Amino acid sequence: GMKPTWGLVPYTGAMPIELTLDHLGPMTRTVADNALMLEVLAGFDGLDPRQSAAATTRSYTEALSRGASSLRIGVVKEGFGHRKPSPDNIGTAESEEDIDRCVLEAAHIFEALGAQVEEISIPAHRFGPTIWTVIATEGATRQMMLDNGHGFNWKGLYLTSLIDAHAAWRLRANELPDTVKYTMLLGQYMINSGRGRYYAKAQNLARKLREDYDRAFRECDILMMPTTPIKASPLPEPDAPRQLYLQRAWENMGNTFPFDVTGHPALQIPCGMSDGLPIGLMLVGKHFDEMTLYQAANAFEQSDDWMSRRV
Repeated sequence: GMKPTWGLVPYTGAMPIELTLDHLGPMTRTVADNALMLEVLAGFDGLDPRQSAAATTRSYTEALSRGASSLRIGVVKEGFGHRKPSPDNIGTAESEEDIDRCVLEAAHIFEALGAQVEEISIPAHRFGPTIWTVIATEGATRQMMLDNGHGFNWKGLYLTSLIDAHAAWRLRANELPDTVKYTMLLGQYMINSGRGRYYAKAQNLARKLREDYDRAFRECDILMMPTTPIKASPLPEPDAPRQLYLQRAWENMGNTFPFDVTGHPALQIPCGMSDGLPIGLMLVGKHFDEMTLYQAANAFEQSDDWMSRRV
């Protein structure tokens, strides 16, 4: 799956949640199909003001035959070894050893393909989920729930039928998932107590986080880490504690949250199996440099039968 650069694919017609975090992108069986699909989806549509002239589509399929020998890949130290969740830090899961090991083995495959691979440190990566949490809870409470998805101060396309349909949540509020209720309670608390200050500080910190990643990109073309620190977890039983439901919702996204905040493109490919479950490898690129991600991912996919790799 590809999460393209923020704004590359127009959000027109989608249900907005938090416009500074929202991305649309293709999910496919192969890297080649993904590149072809993005050629269709990407580009300026004149209806999404998040887009700019830089959102012009490219021939992404042309990257598929380039190989990985010219690439510089940085394995982000902070993308491994996540700690266990705690009541005060929902959503940061302890990394599973087999996932970390499998992704590091994938780094050796890239080396065999001719890429230059080295470990790098981006300490701010660990703060990304916290920044995301503030923006998502306060922003989504305001935009998605209280303002029925579209809100105000927006020059994009307003779908009045979608606004009307979503506004009906107030008549069925008790049926909202616990995760949505949690988001609304926390978001409204932030709005009441901070008067928008927390959201504002988080957006300012998001700019600094983006700068830290961009600084790393001066030395490498791609950042690499596990997509999720844990394998797929069992769905909670109907009578499971509410805390477990909330933990399950966010515990696997410690590496993906930060790039929703900064808008960098991120491509996920499978790199192995463990206990019958797939392990994902995430490649992150410079803004509007999806070409390089497809170049690396296709080279890996063509050289490695990931389903035969067991860890």
